[in-house]
Amino acid sequence: MDGQVAASVRYRAFISYSHRDAAFAARLHRRLEGYRLPRRIGGGGRLTPIFKDREELPAAHDLSVQVQAALANSESLIIICSPDAAASPWVGREIETFRALHPDRPILAALLRGEPADAFPPALSAGGLEPLAADFRRSGDGERLAILKLVAGMAGVGVDQLIQRDAQRRLRGVMAVTTVAVAAVIAMGGMTAFALNARSEADRQRAEAEKLVDFMLTDLRVQLKGVGRLPLMTTVTKQALAYYGAQDLGSLPADSLERRARLLHALGEDDAARNDLTGAEKIFGEAWRVTDTLLADAPDNPDRLFAHAQSAYWRGYIDYLRHRTPQARKGLEEYRALTRRLLAAEPGSVRSLREAAYADGNLCALSLQQEAAPKRALKECRAAIDGMLKASARSPDDRGLSLDVATNWARLADVQVEVGDYAAARESRLRQVDILRSLMKSDPENAELRDNWGISHRGLAFVAYRRGDLAEARANLLVARTTFRALSTMDPQNKRWREQAAYADRAIPVIEAQLRQDQRK
Repeated sequence: MDGQVAASVRYRAFISYSHRDAAFAARLHRRLEGYRLPRRIGGGGRLTPIFKDREELPAAHDLSVQVQAALANSESLIIICSPDAAASPWVGREIETFRALHPDRPILAALLRGEPADAFPPALSAGGLEPLAADFRRSGDGERLAILKLVAGMAGVGVDQLIQRDAQRRLRGVMAVTTVAVAAVIAMGGMTAFALNARSEADRQRAEAEKLVDFMLTDLRVQLKGVGRLPLMTTVTKQALAYYGAQDLGSLPADSLERRARLLHALGEDDAARNDLTGAEKIFGEAWRVTDTLLADAPDNPDRLFAHAQSAYWRGYIDYLRHRTPQARKGLEEYRALTRRLLAAEPGSVRSLREAAYADGNLCALSLQQEAAPKRALKECRAAIDGMLKASARSPDDRGLSLDVATNWARLADVQVEVGDYAAARESRLRQVDILRSLMKSDPENAELRDNWGISHRGLAFVAYRRGDLAEARANLLVARTTFRALSTMDPQNKRWREQAAYADRAIPVIEAQLRQDQRK
């Protein structure tokens, strides 16, 4: 490409950046060019092309001439701001050239790292001009809102309009999943009526109905978890249980009873998420009786070992939440014993490795509650991480396993805090955050991942506070608050999300007051 070709191209924006921020620049370039404006906002269409220097003209003989041509034909200028960009004479010259060529066109700042005073190139604020800034830092706008701010600046529209449009798009995604769930409920209702009124077709109808139950327990439940629809998950699960309630349980085959027990586990899990521990305990007790009876009939059957292990886990988990430590340890040790039997029945399988590691992780969390047990907790947590990593190595594309690894890094961090090893605790939390960040790249709206994201940053904030780094503690609490506020908007009935947001609301002013006090000293 030569200067004449460059001059013939009309760019929606020119991205200027330090070479040290090249990876972010490439991602930003993709996100902006992939954004589609609504027809009613900014005329619709995509924001293309966008000029990204350094790489846009690899065969240039006179780069400065071609860059000037691209600047001359760009409708806006985006500066990726960082301390490296502030020190780059190249970035400064691009700002000065664009401003000289187009004094009336927008210059947009994408704050990536550092504080504005250290990250904004001097040319950006020359003459007292304040550019529109999109703060990509974790403590700032976050990537979603920052992208919308840049798009609004490029398109010359209000950012509130784009935020509203983005919320509508997310709502459409939730509604799509909700539609599938409602259809499943209606279908299951029909199955129930059929079971009541046409016994002669019971076997065939049971097979069809239980295919739908499997869908509810797997794909649909994962989707509903992903969009944070706890009430709808409960409705779907209750409707599926109603199907079994319309039949003679004594005549059902073992696999049907196992499937019903899984529904009870799901319903109890939803009750626990709503903090209805009494209801959850009752449901898990019923599931335990079912799976215990089934295992007694086939004590070496891996599927029945797995099912009863889940019942033991959930009973121990409720005792753990209620701080009934002796009962919780008994239940969770029973769970671990069952996972060891499962591991013997199917050695080396991902399922058995995962469950055994999960059992160690739960006992680690329980040991942390007990006084004078940190050494045992450290041993159990490290065993859990080792087991999860072995399982993950056998199934590297399993996102659930990756999340389990992240959870166990968090547990280890809590134990390390307890023994006063704050540097190690911070490193463990950062490992958790790295895994979550990777998972969220491909599924940024997943409510379960965002919940873990918020918890991980609350944990980082606590570690930073104990280390005396109040600024880092505040930054992480801001991320946690933003995350849980957004989740609470998705599902206002989720009490835990509301409580997490409220905790951050209380803690942030306290830390800010301490920061101001330190600054006055």
